[in-house]
Amino acid sequence: MTEILSREHKKEVLRDIILKLHEGLPATEARDRFEREVGNITSSEIAELEQSLINEGLSPDEIKKFCNVHALIFQSALEKAAVKETSPAHPVYLFKLENRGIEKLAGELKQAIARKDDLDFAGFKSRLKEVLLKLRGIETHYERKEQLLFPFLERKEFMGPSKVMWGKDNEIRGLLKAALSGLDGLQSPEQLPDYLEKTLEPFISEALGMIFKEENILFPTSLEKLDPGDWVDILRESDDIGYVFIEKPAETAELVRHLEASLLEEPSITDGSIDLPTGSLKLAELMPLLDALPVDITFVDRDDTVRYFSNSSERIFLRTRAVLGRKVQNCHPPQSVDVVEKILTSFKEGSQNSYDFWINFQGKLVYIRYFAVRDRAGKYLGTLEVTQDITGIKQLEGERRLLDEKD
Repeated sequence: MTEILSREHKKEVLRDIILKLHEGLPATEARDRFEREVGNITSSEIAELEQSLINEGLSPDEIKKFCNVHALIFQSALEKAAVKETSPAHPVYLFKLENRGIEKLAGELKQAIARKDDLDFAGFKSRLKEVLLKLRGIETHYERKEQLLFPFLERKEFMGPSKVMWGKDNEIRGLLKAALSGLDGLQSPEQLPDYLEKTLEPFISEALGMIFKEENILFPTSLEKLDPGDWVDILRESDDIGYVFIEKPAETAELVRHLEASLLEEPSITDGSIDLPTGSLKLAELMPLLDALPVDITFVDRDDTVRYFSNSSERIFLRTRAVLGRKVQNCHPPQSVDVVEKILTSFKEGSQNSYDFWINFQGKLVYIRYFAVRDRAGKYLGTLEVTQDITGIKQLEGERRLLDEKD
């Protein structure tokens, strides 16, 4: 009971310190009070406190404005309590490796600034631009964090990072853009001091500050809140965005393959919804969704039996329900059966995965495609026929990016 009361008291003191900071309390006085009355703190306590302030109505923009000060006040305690993630295939480990790359490039900028008098003006500008262009890779680091880590935290009803840290990421993006454009605009050495003070050095400071926030607040809190399966999903989907400043370790791909084989990701039906690895659909949504596709589809199972066809209002080839349960060979005229058998046999043997045909039919150019449907192990499950009227598509030219008034 004493421990609970102590923890609640600490949270109340923290809350009061942060609120008074936003009211104008000097950072040095806030830090002194924190060290005197709190002393130790975990990253999740800070993150949860900021989340509770957002829930109570404090603007995320207001928190974003002061988050550098928050980090400064709690810096010593956070560094002592920092969680070390050592698995070389863990997303947090890879994020940290990328941060080392950001630090290295930031160090090169600092070194160039310190030695600016050793280079001529053009050479100095060229060196800065070379490093800044490399630092544009920071976008990949931030995007993987924003598009993968933040959504998983939001599923745990933890919205603070996406509301506050994403805003700080965008500020850094803006500072980097300004640093590059400002560098191009420098015409003489006399303009350098102003550029360095107001543009380049703020970018370096904020980029390094974000590393501290990630490694001492975001990552430890994420390690606490996310499940092992969440991290596997993040690792698996990271390939879609990519990595920067590092080479993805070979064992990462091996780990994903191993876990993909061991994790059960089979579809299931729960409370009237079909749950799939990439989302869920209500049963009532499934038929309208399939019928809304801009193509006609027909599925034939592994035994060559017609099991399903979509029923859009503008089907190209007529289908009746009488075809369901019928062998697909019996749905074609005799002269076409040999072609049907060849397609099905090549799919079953694994020598082909698709076939394309196009024909003129009733004034339309019709594109007909056949796809082998296989499970994750490559086992043949059936054949999918996809038919599409591409007459209008073939006539498209240029671009259309806006809606017309008639739309």
